[in-house]
Order: sequence, then structure tokens, then C-alpha cells
Amino acid sequence: MNEPLIRLGVFLGLFAALALLEIAVPRRLPRPVKRRRWFTNWAIVIIDSVVVRLLFKTAAVGGALWAAEHGYGLFNRIETPYWLAFAVSFVVLDFAVWLSHVASHKVPIFWRIHRMHHSDIDFDVTTAIRFHPIEIVLSMLWKYAVVLALGAPAASVLIFEIVLNGGAMFNHANLRLPLWLDSALRSVIVTPDMHRVHHSSDGRETDSNYGFNFSFWDRFFGTYVAQPALGHDAMQIGLKDWQDDRPTRLDWTLMVPFAGRPQ
Repeated sequence: MNEPLIRLGVFLGLFAALALLEIAVPRRLPRPVKRRRWFTNWAIVIIDSVVVRLLFKTAAVGGALWAAEHGYGLFNRIETPYWLAFAVSFVVLDFAVWLSHVASHKVPIFWRIHRMHHSDIDFDVTTAIRFHPIEIVLSMLWKYAVVLALGAPAASVLIFEIVLNGGAMFNHANLRLPLWLDSALRSVIVTPDMHRVHHSSDGRETDSNYGFNFSFWDRFFGTYVAQPALGHDAMQIGLKDWQDDRPTRLDWTLMVPFAGRPQ
């Protein structure tokens, strides 16, 4: 299983498709700093990829294969139909990501790191790849722990990772969907309009819509907000104290976890 090449191919293909759709049917007019933002956000994802490859021999799929080989985890110890282990693993992994996202806002030390993602002053497909290397490492450790505890099938983990990355790019896209389609989709998955609320500079809206894939976690736990108070065109993206050009600079962006008190 050539997991890195499969994920890279899907990532690049979907990124290109969404970037073109953002040009064709944008939800909001992009801010004039798009070129600098894209340079910084792409530089960050390249740094993240290098860090992950240096620190981890394999991604979460490798952890699933290792657990199966050594008999670790729930589904490697109890006899379970493969389809059930696959489905349960996928759903539990999605909830684990939702839970870690909530923690990244609620726990001050984690918010210091995660706020780099929210410091982006615009919202498009590159926002989905704007995560601090420290957060990527912590996220990988968390996913490893969940995969090993579950004994999740490797195929389920691979599909989940592809869907998670693709879903994040989709729901961060500056993409205008017909209202009927947005309404239908968000009953199951997170749409761009739904997740954009989470990137509002209004703290009450930032504290909502934590999902990256399934939308029902937020509905179930009472963190769902349908629309921003000011509307999608007028809402302010990012963090209130950082509405200048600093978030477009790579050096400043990488130093966000160490800058000042958590906002």
C-alpha cells in the first residue's frame, strides 16, 4: 500500500479543482493579500510534511498495520465483522478529531498553537493547510493513540485520512454553493458556509462548528451555529487583534505560539 503517494495524488487533484472553483464561483471577494497568503500557507504545509516525515516512520495507516501485526487494539482482539470494524473506526476517528479540535480552543496551551490557523485574515482552500508544525505533530500522536486503541483496519484509516484532508479543503474553500445544496449537505457533512462561521473574529462564533467532516457532532453537543450574525459577506475573518499583514508573513506566522498571551 503506497499510502503517501495515494494521499498526495488525491490532495493535489482536489486542491487544484477547488482552487479553480473558487475563481469560478467565489463566496466572498478575496482580499488583496492573496498571493502573500498563499506563499505562506504553502510554505507551512511543506514544513509540516518534512517535520512529519522526520519524526514519524509511518503515518496513522502504518500504526494500524503495526497494531494488526502485533494484535493490539479492540478490533484485533475481538472477532468483529470487517465492515463493522471499518465503519466504527471511521466514525470514532472523526469524533476524535472533533474532540481534539474543541480541546485546541478550550485548553490555553493548545489554543496558543491552534490560533495560528485562525490568524489567517482570509478564508480559502489554503487555510485548510495552515496548521503549525507543533499542532501537526500533536495531532499525529493523538491519531496514533486512537488507531492503536481501536485496532482500526488500515483501509479504514487510509480512507478516513483521505476524507479528512479532502473535507477540510472543501469546507475551507471560498466556494458559493446553492442554498438548497448547502442545506442538504450540511445535514451530514460540514460545508464551506458552515465552517466559515468558525473562522469569524467574533468569539461566540469561533466557539462553534468544530467539525471537519461530519456535521452532526456540533448539533449533538450544542456547538452548532447556522449563520454568522453579520452575514458571510460582512463578517470579519481571523482574530481581532491581528487584522493587519502580519498573518501573511511566514516568520511571524511560525512564531504565533510564542507571541503574547492567548487571545
